[in-house]
Amino acid sequence: MTTTAGAGWNEDKLSERPAVALLQKLGYLYLPAAALDAGRGGSLREVVLADRLGAALRKLNPWLSDANVHKAIRAIIGAQAASLIELSKLLHGHLTAGISLEQDLGKGTQGQTVRFFDFEQPRNNDFVVTRQLRVKGAQREVIPDIVLYVNGLPLVVIECKSPTIGEKWKTDAIHTQLLRYQELDEAYRNLGAPQLFGTVQLLVATCDQEAFYGTVGTPQRYYAAWKEPYPYSREEIARVAGREPTPQDVLIHGMLHPDNLLDIVRNFVVFEQDQDTQRLVRKVCRYQQFRAVNRALARAREAKKVTGRGGVVWHTQGSGKSLTMLWLALKLRRDKEHENPTIVLVTDRVDLDAQISGTFQRCGYTNPERAESVKDLRRLLTGGGGRTVLTTVHKFQEVTGTPTVRGNKGLRTPRVGQAVLSAERNVFVLADEAHRTQYGGMAATMRNALPNAAFFGFTGTPIDKEDRSTLQTFGDYIDTYPIQQAVADGATVPILYEARLPELRMIGQSLDALFNRVFKDRSLEEREAIKKKYGTEESIARAPRRVEAICADLIEHYETKIQPNGFKAQIVTTSREAAVTYAETLKRLQGPRAVVIMSSTNKDEQALADHHTSEAERQDCIQRFLNRKDPLAILIVCDMLLTGFDAPVEQVMYLDAPLKEHTLLQAIARVNRLAEGKTHGLVVDYWGVSQALEEALKVFAPQDVAGSMTPLADELPRLQARHATVLRFFAGVKDQSDLQAYLKVLDDAAVRAEFNLEFRRFSQSVDMLLPDPRALPFLADLRWLGKVRQAARVRFRDATLDISDCGAKVRKLIDDAIAVDGVKILMEPVALFSKEFDARLAALQSDEARASEMEHALNDEIHVKLEEDPVFYSSLKERLEKIIEDRKAKRIDDAKQLALMVQVREDMEGRGGAEEALGLSAAGVAVYGLLEEVRPLQVAEKRDRRYNEANKALAEVLLLTLEPQMQIVDWTEKEDVQREMRRLMKRQLQAAKLEAERIEPLVLKVMELMRVRKGR
Repeated sequence: MTTTAGAGWNEDKLSERPAVALLQKLGYLYLPAAALDAGRGGSLREVVLADRLGAALRKLNPWLSDANVHKAIRAIIGAQAASLIELSKLLHGHLTAGISLEQDLGKGTQGQTVRFFDFEQPRNNDFVVTRQLRVKGAQREVIPDIVLYVNGLPLVVIECKSPTIGEKWKTDAIHTQLLRYQELDEAYRNLGAPQLFGTVQLLVATCDQEAFYGTVGTPQRYYAAWKEPYPYSREEIARVAGREPTPQDVLIHGMLHPDNLLDIVRNFVVFEQDQDTQRLVRKVCRYQQFRAVNRALARAREAKKVTGRGGVVWHTQGSGKSLTMLWLALKLRRDKEHENPTIVLVTDRVDLDAQISGTFQRCGYTNPERAESVKDLRRLLTGGGGRTVLTTVHKFQEVTGTPTVRGNKGLRTPRVGQAVLSAERNVFVLADEAHRTQYGGMAATMRNALPNAAFFGFTGTPIDKEDRSTLQTFGDYIDTYPIQQAVADGATVPILYEARLPELRMIGQSLDALFNRVFKDRSLEEREAIKKKYGTEESIARAPRRVEAICADLIEHYETKIQPNGFKAQIVTTSREAAVTYAETLKRLQGPRAVVIMSSTNKDEQALADHHTSEAERQDCIQRFLNRKDPLAILIVCDMLLTGFDAPVEQVMYLDAPLKEHTLLQAIARVNRLAEGKTHGLVVDYWGVSQALEEALKVFAPQDVAGSMTPLADELPRLQARHATVLRFFAGVKDQSDLQAYLKVLDDAAVRAEFNLEFRRFSQSVDMLLPDPRALPFLADLRWLGKVRQAARVRFRDATLDISDCGAKVRKLIDDAIAVDGVKILMEPVALFSKEFDARLAALQSDEARASEMEHALNDEIHVKLEEDPVFYSSLKERLEKIIEDRKAKRIDDAKQLALMVQVREDMEGRGGAEEALGLSAAGVAVYGLLEEVRPLQVAEKRDRRYNEANKALAEVLLLTLEPQMQIVDWTEKEDVQREMRRLMKRQLQAAKLEAERIEPLVLKVMELMRVRKGR
């Protein structure tokens, strides 16, 4: 017996079953979903397993009374909030910190903390995995592939797909299912079951060969891979799984292993207020953050020497370094081995201090205290443990004091005369941007002030080859996450660079030659006088004529390349005077709205004084800049906002300053942050830094700075390659103007998904280059393929083929092309029963094209209406599938296929005739259909009459019975109302003498039907 190749290659076999098998090996108990339903309070809307939760509460809190067990369960099940994300925050607090309940333990009634998990001993908890759990929403039932329960609480939801369906799998798993289940988009309103996600911590989409995770509220573009299973090895996974690990195995073992899962839930989740939208955002760690924090904690615990307890964490700029520091602080605070520790967060700049402080405060970290002065720093560090102190390194220079040594063995005893603030061992210093150029000798002063502290240095740039002092001060590397890895993981966008106006560059040119070019219209005597007084690089750099030439180029570049996609810019200059010159020149040339961000003094000349701003005004300008809709487009700086400034809206940095080494890496990283629609950051170089980029970065090991900046010119060969790749889909199409031939290629959903991916890549490359003339040869194909994509979106009713994910420049090209070439009727969605649909069919040139159009329109209509009238539309679905199968098997031709589908449409359109014939509403006809399934007409009856009068009457009675209940506001959310509706229906069906075993399934179907039709 032979088998067809690929038989059984589905998500169940290739992804879902292997995932469950590995989870079982990790310690999860597998229970079928049906076995859990009894513990769900008798309702498929309930997701908490109250019986298992109650048992876990009694085990972890043996003193808890039955009444308080019930109260603790209700604190979870009955929790309410204004939105899903607010509910998620509330319940995360309950699960990690516990709740307080009043109970008498023999010393009078007192508040006692109730624990939901044993975080210290993960195996002391109840881990369950189940498949195909049915959860009732307002109108629909959702069925996640896998749900992980811990102590009766759903913590993880997993959607599995087959790797054989191509790129489409990710959109199907995340957008079509996980986001719909949460009802995150208005289009998904009442189509999911958001109550499932109150306690859920992680959401996973996997196809075995790829796996991505997010958390509640995460948009699809921010789902990430978990690429390292720390603290486990791939060899260990292979041993447990019994096979070479796949990305799915790595994620499951690395994130969902009981030890790691509870660690993530407790220590690696924050809720942060988004600075742009002001919305609450739930964030969970990436693998490098989890790894770095736990490695740092392990070193602090295990080092034999006091001075060996720290080290350096190098995570490239933009990859979440501030959150890594936050999570390390949180975990140190909870670590029992370091009782009531003092945590000192140190930066070298006031703006970094404010940035770190802001991150901690927005994320709800308890009581971080900023040292406003040296005296304040002394007070905070000598006043006992338990504090989290934020300070700049400079405050340590002037400290004086006497150490308080409590006789702890193994501690360093400060030498006489050293300025010591605390000699305690449980002091942890987390220093930001901890490399030589930032700290210099001040690191030694910190060591003197805190002689027995553990020092962790965090940096977004690598340690240079000559800088041994940083490693001597903080210790060896704890964790590294270089630039190329961050880009490969999608944690940051790649940075491209482009050198412009070479005749005005400062580097690589003779200063005399540049001087003569800038002042060529002056006499020889004037030039000599100017050179004598102003003949320095900085003076030449801010020469009005040079700045004017750069500003004219900059305006054109920004308005054609950056502004159309909704992004903003930063200009980096040599001095405050140069920054002011740029601001005034941009204003005079009517360029984009810009503002100078700089420090100021009372001694400044009037030209500078005119641009003075207070600290509050500077912060207001920054907030306006961060707001994508605000017209403030450009920030002009000389040394501020080059580090610690997180602005996803910034896509381009116009560089006119001699930056090098760490300063260069820190500055250009301003443009590498993720943002919607942002495919890359760009550095436009007017100084000449990129001309000598290798020289500028030679102090670093080559592997450490690989990929830091890529020449924009390199995008052309990549564009050429992507162009060739996307055209290969249509290599068999003879006439390149034949839209229907192109659509035929895309008839298969997997092919469409692959085409969609390659088209996006092609359009991104075009968008990067436009309006560069080098992109012009590709525009004709871009326009045509864009039209094909839009026509496919309409033909196949495929929402993933949406040009909104293309850059604004590309969208305009495609929209303009569609508007002018006479195929617009094929580009706009039209209703199946409209005259416009008939006109579309008539415009098509072949029966094959018309049949394809009709097939997908019918499929879409059936999909939309199936739940409103399941019996009728299920029968139409079966008919349509039979027609399609017959055509593929060549039992019928295109013309016959079209004729049969036209009949299906006529039957669908004639559904109103059944309402008229039966004298029932549309809802009544749908209920009648359900009754026909369980009480069909007999053969003899069918000869005499068309409709079953008994079922018609019973349908009327059921609707009349339910109508008063359905008038109750929000009845779909009220279990007591639904319980009464089920009771009333059962009574009517029993009176109608329906077989007892058929009553319960029928009642559930009618209830679901009423939710779909009435619960809006």
